[in-house]
Amino acid sequence: MNRRGATNERWTTADLPDQQGKTALVTGANTGIGFEAAKVLAARGATVVLACRDLAKAEAAASQISAAAPRARVETLRLDLASLASVHQAAEQFHANHRCLNLLINNAGVIHPAYARTEDGFELHFGTNHLGHFAFTGLMLDRLLAVPGSRIVTVSSSGHRRGDIHLDDLALQHGYGLNAAYGQSKLANLMFTYELQRQLAAIGARTIAVAAHPGNAYTEVGRHMPGWVRVALSPRLRLLNSWLLQSAQMGALPTLRAAVDPVATGGDYYGPAGPGEFTGHPTRVKSSARSHNADLQRRLWEESERLTGVNYRLAEQTAPHTD
Repeated sequence: MNRRGATNERWTTADLPDQQGKTALVTGANTGIGFEAAKVLAARGATVVLACRDLAKAEAAASQISAAAPRARVETLRLDLASLASVHQAAEQFHANHRCLNLLINNAGVIHPAYARTEDGFELHFGTNHLGHFAFTGLMLDRLLAVPGSRIVTVSSSGHRRGDIHLDDLALQHGYGLNAAYGQSKLANLMFTYELQRQLAAIGARTIAVAAHPGNAYTEVGRHMPGWVRVALSPRLRLLNSWLLQSAQMGALPTLRAAVDPVATGGDYYGPAGPGEFTGHPTRVKSSARSHNADLQRRLWEESERLTGVNYRLAEQTAPHTD
């Protein structure tokens, strides 16, 4: 196997190493991709924190995971990424209970057809999918840097290819559309990952930033999609569209591989290996040329710090230690 692990094109949960002694936090872990990833990590021995907007749903998900793996260590944390106040509260609560964090999976996301705003006035997709995770990651960074080999995995989407970053109109007040809003937020996820990795490398951190996308997975996140799309993706038509649609369990594999593959390096991007990256086992894939625009990455980062009030100041971070 080469450094990229490219020969292992049928990577499954069986390839996931033991996670005993590690702590992982997964946002949006009560359902879909996040739930499946959390379930696997917990079954492999990690202490897993389910960070969700609805605490009752998080606790129900934790019960399901514990029932399947009685020895699993599962915690819950209320985190509403559409509220910066909630983001700060969740980070404070985690800090009170944990000294370090091995793995942060920025998984939660929304798809909503109608124009809406977050509690802080941001366009819903950009505010939740990008700014919420940007702020939360910044507030958790000290716990991650305390662990050499820790990872930050941010879940993007193939929809990033339809996105653009409208720095002069991030709220899309002058041209809102579902594809534009969702695409912008998912492109921002990738640009955040790449710029974060650049800054981590600049200070010699042994924490890395990696990205993933699930392909076309049937999950609850599609509940706000147009009716014809939901019909087309119905499990009842699975025999007809197996080339187009895969289960949440398969959809979680790119995230899990990004989280644990020992040959992964900072800035890698994982997705399904099948045609169009719709379905298949996870492999390293390429993102759009636009996502690699370093100047736009930097400008988006600066604007994200301004909007959230969360300043990373990575150059001021102390070197990571091993205890």
